Order: sequence, then structure tokens, then C-alpha cells
Amino acid sequence: MSVYSASDRAKPNSTSEADRLQCHPPHPVDVDGVNHLQSCVLKTEKAQRMAEFFSLLGDANRLRILSLLAQKELCVCDLAATLDMTESAVSHQLRTLRAMRLVSYRKQGRNVFYNLQDSHVLNLYQSVAEHLDEEI
Repeated sequence: MSVYSASDRAKPNSTSEADRLQCHPPHPVDVDGVNHLQSCVLKTEKAQRMAEFFSLLGDANRLRILSLLAQKELCVCDLAATLDMTESAVSHQLRTLRAMRLVSYRKQGRNVFYNLQDSHVLNLYQSVAEHLDEEI
């Protein structure tokens, strides 16, 4: 007696992705394990905010600005000159970074100096930079 149905015999090589990912033979769900994982899973709203945060860091110019601000506090004119960008372009990127609370600023006379908001931003920047510098 065959364990395959007629439809299985008709399409022996038509295994769907869902079929390949299922456990064979099927086993009962670990209810306690699933319940624990459900209590640990990232909430949808926080996941959305984190995705927006990481997409913000997906811009090379913003990362270049952060790389300089990780070194020292700088004004827009110094950032623009160092990055070979217009002051307007740098200011636009800084507004975006400020909106996500990655950088802060202080005014000194007519000059505005920018710095990394806090150590979390610096730690994140340094961790990613170190990760990318690691040898494979």
C-alpha cells in the first residue's frame, strides 16, 4: 500500500516551500516554548520604529556625517567642507538625524555645533564599524 495520494503520484517533484519547511514527521508544538517566545518577540510598533531608525542609517551621507561627529563636535560649515557637500545638503541631513534623536546641537553666537546625541548612538556606530572591519 502506497503512502502517497493520487495527487502526489501525479506531481512527484512539486514540493511547495511550505512543505519543505514543515517538520517531517510532524511533531506536536512546544506550547510552553512558543508561549515564552511570544512574550519575548518584538512588539509590532517597536519593530516599525526600529525599522525606520535603521532605514535612516541606510544613507551613506548620513553615515559619513555620523562618522565625523563620532570624532568631535562640528559646525555645518566644517562638516560640509570635510565631506565636500554643500552646507544646505549637510543641514538637510542633520535635520533628519536630529528628528530621529541621533544628533543634538548647541548654539555659540551665530554658529551651531552638532554632536552625537548620546553614548548609545556612538556605541551603535562603533559596533557596526568594528563588525564590518572584522576579517571573515
